[in-house]
Amino acid sequence: MSWGLLAVAGVVVACGGLLQGLIGFGLALVAVPLLALLDPALVPVPVLVVACAHAVMSLAREFRHVDWRGVGWAMLGRLPGTAVGIWIVDSLDPGSFGVVVGGAVLACVLLSVTSWRPRPTPPSLVTAGVASGSFGTATSIGGPMVALLYQDQSGPQVRATLGAFFVLGSGASIIGLSATGNVTAHAVWSGVLLIPFLVAGFLLSGPLRGKVDARGVRTPTLVVAGASAVVLIVRSVLS
Repeated sequence: MSWGLLAVAGVVVACGGLLQGLIGFGLALVAVPLLALLDPALVPVPVLVVACAHAVMSLAREFRHVDWRGVGWAMLGRLPGTAVGIWIVDSLDPGSFGVVVGGAVLACVLLSVTSWRPRPTPPSLVTAGVASGSFGTATSIGGPMVALLYQDQSGPQVRATLGAFFVLGSGASIIGLSATGNVTAHAVWSGVLLIPFLVAGFLLSGPLRGKVDARGVRTPTLVVAGASAVVLIVRSVLS
């Protein structure tokens, strides 16, 4: 990676780290489309590496707010979803799949705005975990599916719970991709080089969290989830 590419990619990752530090997800929304334009090799493995690093920091910062029961149910779906994601990487056209997933997320957002208020129940968490594992492994964008279920919870609980889920989920995706030969040392090293920029964005989110929490995380969660869905659809159509 050239110094110029590293600097630009680092700014992108820092902005994504700031957003995810505030509402619990969104790093991939910012990073994936822009990094894919800069260098397709930066997706998905390097993004999964920085996402895992961010999740570890989020979990450490607000550990006592984790909904471990919810994480357990979501991971029950994430593991088989990871296998689906690996299969997509190996054999399926990710474009068509991306349109389907993006459309489903966008439909959930629109329903949430009107009358439907999803809750983190065991069935919904398992379903969201499968979807998150599938597309999170294939493209690194897997946060909106679980985040929508926690839209009415407190900011600390949303960030901590998603952090715990991403630590386990991103790790599972990296291990699964490694086992099938889809991870190279170059990809991992590219992700490691971006971590200092990620840390800068994460630290910047610290003093700003109170302002977001005071207004509630539901609106920014719906906005970012909706934007994620649009990004998925557009990127899948154009790829």
